[in-house]
Amino acid sequence: MAIKVLVVEDEEKIARFIELELQYEGYEVTKTVDGREGLALAETGDYDLLLLDIMLPGLNGLEVLRRLRKASSLPVIMLTARDAVMDKVSGLDMGANDYITKPFAIEELLARIRACLRKGADQPATDAETSGDLICGLLRLNSQRYEVSYDGTAVELTSREFSLLQTLLENQNIVLSRDTLLERVWGYDYMGETNVVDVYIRYLRAKIDDKFKVKLIRTIRGVGYVLKEEGA
Repeated sequence: MAIKVLVVEDEEKIARFIELELQYEGYEVTKTVDGREGLALAETGDYDLLLLDIMLPGLNGLEVLRRLRKASSLPVIMLTARDAVMDKVSGLDMGANDYITKPFAIEELLARIRACLRKGADQPATDAETSGDLICGLLRLNSQRYEVSYDGTAVELTSREFSLLQTLLENQNIVLSRDTLLERVWGYDYMGETNVVDVYIRYLRAKIDDKFKVKLIRTIRGVGYVLKEEGA
């Protein structure tokens, strides 16, 4: 049975683009441009995921989310403008599962959808999850103890390198754009060099991939970076 995705987006070109790409991937898509209609459809319980724009006629996306969360845990990914910092914060605080900033690469949106659906499934907690460890093959990061190791050997990282690696591990197998990494690791208001992400990726590779002769951090040309197990 196809996974059903509800798209609530009032920019017709964007909505149609998302619809075509999701249909190509095998999703069943319903789209609407109106917030009130989107809320009514979401409340039917017929959908597996909601892609929700914020600036909508009828009801804005944040109000749709607020009302929806009173009775539903439907996974929601917010579609936000690049400079709408408070909208992102408000959406996450109100119960959005994730957000993606326009304009976005369809590969990133598809990866976020897959991750969101995985997290929504009922899965027993693993030992790594309960211990606070993030694991990729022999690489292990413990956010509580602020420690990183590879096959038992400690890896010394700066605070920024640690945050970048943690973000990659938390989104393992998901391609993250440079803009996404910049926002999540350096902050929305970062005004420095735009190539800082590439620089710190090189630092991480030197300390992990090069040192231990593995290939965990991959470059997806024209999109961004992804962390995967060796050989995956």
